[in-house]
This record gives sequence, structure tokens and C-alpha cells, in this order.
Amino acid sequence: MNAAGRLAAFGTGLAVAFAGAYAAAGAIVPESAVTTWQQQAAAHADMPGMDHDSGPTGLSLGQGGYTLGPVRTPPTTAAPGELSFAILGADGTPLRDYDTTHDRDLHLIAVRSDGAQFRHAHPRLDRQTGVWSLPWRWDSAGTYRVFADFQPAEAPALTLSRTVQVAGDFNPIEAGPVRRTAEVDGFTVTLRGDLTPGATEELTVEFARDGRPVTDLQPYLGAFGHLVALRDGDLAFLHAHPDGAEPTADHRGGPTVTFATQAPTAGRYLLYLDFQVDDQVRTATFVVDTAHRHVGEDEHS
Repeated sequence: MNAAGRLAAFGTGLAVAFAGAYAAAGAIVPESAVTTWQQQAAAHADMPGMDHDSGPTGLSLGQGGYTLGPVRTPPTTAAPGELSFAILGADGTPLRDYDTTHDRDLHLIAVRSDGAQFRHAHPRLDRQTGVWSLPWRWDSAGTYRVFADFQPAEAPALTLSRTVQVAGDFNPIEAGPVRRTAEVDGFTVTLRGDLTPGATEELTVEFARDGRPVTDLQPYLGAFGHLVALRDGDLAFLHAHPDGAEPTADHRGGPTVTFATQAPTAGRYLLYLDFQVDDQVRTATFVVDTAHRHVGEDEHS
């Protein structure tokens, strides 16, 4: 089966959502602008021939009748505290019923406007109040985008987001040159393959430890890896999981894991790969530029 077929086969295994509103220098695009983009995206989605799976979605804090409520966090890096929020329905009441996706009812991702300080966490839901929360401490000041990735019961999956300000001195960092190899706690993680705008492609990750192939990857969130890609410059969000059947808890994987992915536009992408070995989750980071299509290639292939 080709990459496009595998992508269709695992359905919700690939969720594409655009969020974020940042310039490379760290200046924030107002939420009003993001709302405008959301409205434009909705209009484009109704155009004949528009691929809804690859078009712009999730550009704001509200979609599909649901809204990501205010995200409350510690205001500075000075002391630990709590991050909390609720998903609100069309009537303004907190959502309490979720379908599990990738082993969790909700995935929380926080990342600074320059792509640094990436964090993937799983808060707990108070079903009495509908509030999600978890202990939280910021390691660095700046403007952050907080994503909530979830699926309401018997409804389509959604990715909503808000910006959060963390007071203090902010020194943005550059993404740097293309980087396809990451060294993490003695693991060498190498990314193979390309991202091509508008086309489904395969990215293969190779794992080695002390020069030897790794074959004891443990399932994490229902797969042998969890990949998030953020478009450098505005933090457009692409979320993918490996294709294939979901492994059981006692299965082990490696030395490679393959993802079916689709880049919505040309540009540079910051990739964050979570993987688990010896009951410890680690994150490998990469920087990838999209490849160019060959002249005459079908835009819808």
C-alpha cells in the first residue's frame, strides 16, 4: 500500500491543525487576526475540490461548537503552580464526555513562540467541574501557544489553542540549520525522508544506541513514537502517528518507525519526536525544510 493509502487507513492517526500566530522575531499576531484566518479557512473549505483533511483547520480557540476556555498558569518562572482550563460547549458549559484518542482523553502541547521549550503533557479531568489541570512550572519566559488536542464523545477530533504570556526576559532563539540527527541520552535518532507541500510522504526515524540498532522501543500513546511538527514562523501544527496496527503493551519496536505525513505549505518545520525506552519518555528534535515538487507533478498526487 502506498503512503496515501496508509494515511487513509489509519484515519484519525493523522490530525492536521493550524494554530499559532507568531512572527519569527517573536512578535505576536493578535487573536483577532487568527479568528480572521479561521473564517477564511472555513470559506475555502467549502470550495469544490478542497481537501478538507489537508486544509487549514484549528486556527483559533474555537471550532465545531467548542471553545478552549482561558488557560490559567503561573504568571512567571519564579514558582511552581497549576495549569488549568476547560473545553466549553456551544452553551458555555464545560465538556465532560470525551472519546479516547492515542490512549488519552486529551493531549496538551505547549511551545514557546520561537519553537523552544516544547512540552507534551496529559492533564487530569475533574468530571464534576469539567476542568483539566496538572502541576506546572515554566522553565523560561516568553509567549507560548498552548494546544488542546481532543475528541468530544461521538464527535470529530479537534485541536484548539490559546496564547499564554509568561513574564520575564525573553531571548528568542533561531531554529538554526537543517538538523536530521539528534543525540538524546545516549540514543542517536536519525530522520530520513522529505516533507513535500500538499503531498503525503513517509518519514522514517532510525534509532541506535552505542552504535547498535535499538529494538526495544516501548509503546507510547498507542504507538512506538509520537511526532509533532510545527511550521517555523507561525507554529502551524501538524500531528502524526506511525501507520500500522496499534502495538500491545508487551510489544517492542525498532530500529525504525515510519510516519505518514503531509506538509500543508512550503517552509521550514520543527519536529519533535517522543519515544519510550526503559519506561522513560525522551524527545528528539529535528529541523527540516520542505522538498520541491518536480515540474509537471500532479498537485493532487
